[in-house]
This record gives sequence, structure tokens and C-alpha cells, in this order.
Amino acid sequence: MKAPAWAAALVLLAGCAAPAPPPQPPLPYPPAAAQRVVRLALGEWRDWGSPVRQAWTPAAEAPPAESAPANFPRVLAYWRAVEDDEGAIRDNRPLYLTALAGAAGAELWSEPAWSAAFISWVFRSAGVDAREFPPNATHSLYLDALIADARHFPTLAPFLPREPAEHAPRPGDLVCFDRSRVKLAQWRDRLAETGRPRPMHCDIVTGVAPGVVEVVGGNVSDAVTMTRYPADAAGLLAQAPPGQTPVLLVMESRLGRLPPFGYSPLAIAQDTPTR
Repeated sequence: MKAPAWAAALVLLAGCAAPAPPPQPPLPYPPAAAQRVVRLALGEWRDWGSPVRQAWTPAAEAPPAESAPANFPRVLAYWRAVEDDEGAIRDNRPLYLTALAGAAGAELWSEPAWSAAFISWVFRSAGVDAREFPPNATHSLYLDALIADARHFPTLAPFLPREPAEHAPRPGDLVCFDRSRVKLAQWRDRLAETGRPRPMHCDIVTGVAPGVVEVVGGNVSDAVTMTRYPADAAGLLAQAPPGQTPVLLVMESRLGRLPPFGYSPLAIAQDTPTR
């Protein structure tokens, strides 16, 4: 059966469609943005009572701080920073009313996990636009965007993925690990599944001292918690103990460190998008 003329015309037009434009280069940010990221993360940590834990050790048992009515607006603000809150606000508003009434069993903000929303809130509140840090309720998906920028614009990307054994974390960096059952062997394995959600977690580096790297993350022991990782003399993260989840990557933050605020301005001319 012969195809109608309009169908053939559509096929012809589809073949002549213009290719998608290349991605726009990311913008550089002043040092103030990087400082705000750390300051905001530490400020939230203090608002949650400054809980601290040691990496790869069991969390102390305590009532979930996220379920306290006083913390309801804090987690709500984190969820407002992402485009899709996965129904978190809709489902937790009635739980908040139940908690205010003093009823038992109102487990506020227990589902879905809000750790990625917290990270997104910090960067958004620090003034980092969605082009440079796309807010997302899933760590793996915003990491995909940051890794893509690093591949397309290696000298302009605001973040670069680094092997934990090769990059000593600095304040503002992200320390990330894989929470899935079948874990990635290295961060580059993520490239084969870009765009598919994977359970992951990231914390923001807020301080570095001899032998220790301090990070702050959300939904850690049901609060905004500081975790202290051991580090070697060079500042590199120590390896995870046997049976514990290792750090998958350190996402180096170059906020405030790129032209015209740092490095050589000649790097801009050398940066060309790659496919």
C-alpha cells in the first residue's frame, strides 16, 4: 500500500531537521560562591544540633531528628529546591499535622530520602545556577550532569570527577559513594548508564585538617550530620575498612578557581565542546 503524500513529506522534513545545538559553556563563579556553599552547609549542620559521626562506624541510636516538628520547614525548604520532589511535600504535609496533634507514629520525612535535595538546596541557595549545578532529588542524576560538563568543557567545568586515591578533598568538594547493591567499581563505569537512577550519596567537604576530612550531608542519621573521614599525610581519603562502602569519587569543585577569578585566562580559548 502506497504511503500518503503527507507521510512522505514528514519523513523528508525529519531528515532535514537541524542538529541539536552544542551545549552552552558553563559560567565561572567568584570565590564568594564557594565560600557560601561551605558556610550554608555548616549553618544547616549547626541548626540540626551539630551531630558528628566517624566514617564507617555505626550511627548512635537516637530518635529521628527529621521527625521533630521543629525540623519540618527545614526539610521542606530542601525539597523546594528541586523541580520534582517525588511527592515528598504532598505526603508529609498531613504527617506534620498529625505530629502537631501529638499523635504517635508520625514519621516525618522518612520517605523519600532527602539527601540529594539537601545538596541541591545548598548550591542553589549559594547562588549557583541550575546550568552549573542542576538540582535533583537523585544524586546520580546531578552527578551525570556534572560529569558531562567535565567531558564537554574540561577547562571550564565547575566540577571535575576525581579518583579518591588521586585527589585530596578541599572545602566545597563533594565526596560521593555508591549505595546500590551491585556497586560500581569506579566512577567511569557510570558513563555506561548515564541517565538511569542509581542509589548514591554525596556530602559537601566543609573542613580539612591533618589526618581528617570533614563532610556535611543531609539525611545522614536522619539529620544534617558531619562525618569525619580519616586521611593520610597527603590529605587523601583513607581506604574503607573491609566490608564497608568505599568512596566512589571526589567531585572537585572549581567554583571561584576558574578565570577570571583564578587559573590562566588562556584556558578559555583552549576549551572546545566535545561530542
